[in-house]
Amino acid sequence: MGLRLLACLFHLPTAVIYGSLSLFVSILHNVFLLYYVDTFVSVYKIDKLSFWIGETVFLIWNSLNDPLFGWLSDRVFLSTQQPGAEISSPEVVLKRLRALSHNGPLFAISFLAFWVAWAHPGLQFLLCLCMYDSFLTMVDLHHNALLADLAVSAKDRTSLNFYCSLFSAIGSLSVFMSYAVWNKENFFYFRIFCVMLALCSILGFTLSTQLLRQRFEADGKAKWDQESTLKELYIEKLSVPQEKRITLAEYLQQLSRHRNFLWFVCMNLVQVFHCHFNSNFFPLFLEHLLSDQISVSTGSFLLGVSYIAPHLNNLYFLSLCRRCGVYAVVRGLFFLKLALSVVMLLAGPDQVYLLCIFIASNRVFTEGTCKLLNLVVTDLVDEDLVLNRRKQAASALLFGMVALVTKPGQTFAPLIGTWLLCAYTGYDIFQRNPLSNVVSAQPKLESAAALEPTLRQGCFYLLVFVPITCALLQLLSWSQFSLHGKRLQMVKAQRQSLTQGRAPEVKTI
Repeated sequence: MGLRLLACLFHLPTAVIYGSLSLFVSILHNVFLLYYVDTFVSVYKIDKLSFWIGETVFLIWNSLNDPLFGWLSDRVFLSTQQPGAEISSPEVVLKRLRALSHNGPLFAISFLAFWVAWAHPGLQFLLCLCMYDSFLTMVDLHHNALLADLAVSAKDRTSLNFYCSLFSAIGSLSVFMSYAVWNKENFFYFRIFCVMLALCSILGFTLSTQLLRQRFEADGKAKWDQESTLKELYIEKLSVPQEKRITLAEYLQQLSRHRNFLWFVCMNLVQVFHCHFNSNFFPLFLEHLLSDQISVSTGSFLLGVSYIAPHLNNLYFLSLCRRCGVYAVVRGLFFLKLALSVVMLLAGPDQVYLLCIFIASNRVFTEGTCKLLNLVVTDLVDEDLVLNRRKQAASALLFGMVALVTKPGQTFAPLIGTWLLCAYTGYDIFQRNPLSNVVSAQPKLESAAALEPTLRQGCFYLLVFVPITCALLQLLSWSQFSLHGKRLQMVKAQRQSLTQGRAPEVKTI
């Protein structure tokens, strides 16, 4: 039985094994997002100053570590003429798989550091956040970079992304399982649950990376044997200059001339802002727009749908990408976001069922768009390779530079949202009465009752005008993005010719 299982694992398609890595990240990361703040605030009793210091340091480190780790990983690929032997594609993939095999288990161990008190709460909060985010960034960078390194055609990349979405949806189930063991008063069973999740993640990372490494080590060995055979037949090229490695400043200058990269990060900055705006204000919209009109179970259902539906919805979007192209699908989602928001604005806040559908669909479609954009980044990797005639695609570095520009959207979302709400209604979310969240049969105070209509109207305008504004800005920037259609086909053809045309030249007899 065991041998048969091993045989099945060895014969799994590469896309399935690659996608399974998303499962071993999501089973941990979803639990982390849901419970880490509550754990430190309610269980470890962290003070407010230490909490904000930790979040501020984390914000800075979270923005800087993506390009830093990307540069450390891919700087060797940037020059057009490398001294010595060329780096082959299997060697690049193996380099990323080795990084995943090391950082994946360390990511799982750093996840466990949150759930046991081992230092002063403020110090532990800061160290745990930075350590966890460092390993998560390394895993994400190399996993996303493999999307560009394993395949060039849009069909193959959408197939890889399909399995990532499928396994991410399965990984989201860990959140629902965690509700059964979450108890602030008795943390023992939750800790056991987290240890089991971490062990599954460690085992999964080890097994998946080992299976992929065995496949590409065989490819790399075959390529090395071929080049050894042809080594004596090289045509020696006369006076070919060897260019020095590109510095970070030179790389940034190249990026500043990459027109499609600049338009993409403008659009993606707005997208990241909108995704996190929806996440931050989803509970607020439910509380002030629907709490007195829907049951608690309906509210919980909307929350659950908004959490798992983007992964499932993405499976359909990817099938559309195969037929219509990523550019057309993303543009269609922007038009859909704009149309739904305008319809909701015209209908008003009193249409309860329409409001429920809009709140849920707005988050689902926005998160779904975010998950498609990795495919666009892989196309930008191809164009960067062709434009700058690199020896190898600097996939991880480009993903890191995209994150550097777009991650500030995570910070802008709560700041701009709370400022707009306060400016329109006078309602300060940070000075609210904590008892206002508790469902009670007692009548509201006169001041609260007087504020409620204005607050409800303010929440509604925030709900509809933010996606309208985001959609208009994104359609403007996306219309300037030219890496689609014939240009994209030309770039992919040139990349394939560059990667396939590097076999040693042989003397004709």
